[in-house]
Amino acid sequence: MKAAVIHAPRDLRIEEWETPQVGPHDVKVRIRAGGICGSDLHYYLHGGFGTVRLRQPMVLGHEIAGEVMEVGTGVTRLRAGDRVAVNPSLPCGHCRFCLAGMANHCLDMRFYGSAMRMPHLHGGFREVLVCHEQQAVILPPSLGVETAAFAEPLSVCLHAARQAGPLLGARVLVTGTGPIGALSILVARQAGAREIVATDITAAPLAMARRIGADLALDTAADPGALDRFKADKGFFDIVFEASGNARALAGALEVTRPGGTIVQLGLGGEMTLPVNLLTTKEIALKGTFRFHEEFAWAVDFLAAGKLDVAPLLTEIVPFTEASRAFDLAADRSRSMKVQLAF
Repeated sequence: MKAAVIHAPRDLRIEEWETPQVGPHDVKVRIRAGGICGSDLHYYLHGGFGTVRLRQPMVLGHEIAGEVMEVGTGVTRLRAGDRVAVNPSLPCGHCRFCLAGMANHCLDMRFYGSAMRMPHLHGGFREVLVCHEQQAVILPPSLGVETAAFAEPLSVCLHAARQAGPLLGARVLVTGTGPIGALSILVARQAGAREIVATDITAAPLAMARRIGADLALDTAADPGALDRFKADKGFFDIVFEASGNARALAGALEVTRPGGTIVQLGLGGEMTLPVNLLTTKEIALKGTFRFHEEFAWAVDFLAAGKLDVAPLLTEIVPFTEASRAFDLAADRSRSMKVQLAF
């Protein structure tokens, strides 16, 4: 089979790749759709992010869906012909975090398309993937594979919403309106937020934020004081989803969050220096959020039920053989929101 393999920054090759054997509890999936994620772009543009660096060629991709080709002898829940979304995370199930119901913090996590481990764990941008049966979530007939490939990023936002707490009636700020920020807007609206304000530094994602339900979308590059109106009386917002990973965005969020409010840090960037006195005196809860677990199956259910319309976010579906063009498009925020590969 063929796979999209990253060797170094901007060195993405379509190569022949070995198809793994199917074990007793494995499922062989013909991949049909794969979304390009922000972490995929970091590998493509920079060879990694933070301390995580490419040390060997690696197959990219973890937002994937396809069709079951073959199942192992011990698999009873799935059969050939089933269409599935593939959960890219496989926790060990027996470390102290798995046993405590925190499988997203598994000490031996195997996550597709990640250079955190050595050897790296190859991803799903390949024609055929063999995964454990528990990773394959069956799709109903009404759910297309292109929509199902949104299950992984949506899972991230569902987990973040759980970190935020109740959203019913909340005033919400979303800073950074890339795919994760946009999906956070959809989740917050579905969860009953009464007002949603979005910020970004690029016009195109702000236009998308307005289209999918933000009450107000502010360009903080064109107007650095755009959020000043929300600083009065110690702040306005109950919940903030910080999806940019930018230190200035987080510092600005602290100024407009009301006392006792919650900021959920979704974006991953470099190290930050925070105005800790403000965090302390306003008694703001600053929470991290990392991946997901049971939320993946929830995401498939939400998408299947049509409760979250992700169709506007899909910019273009590019043939797998043109992966480099797809990555260049995905890296251009003025032209794209979510780009998928078609296999």
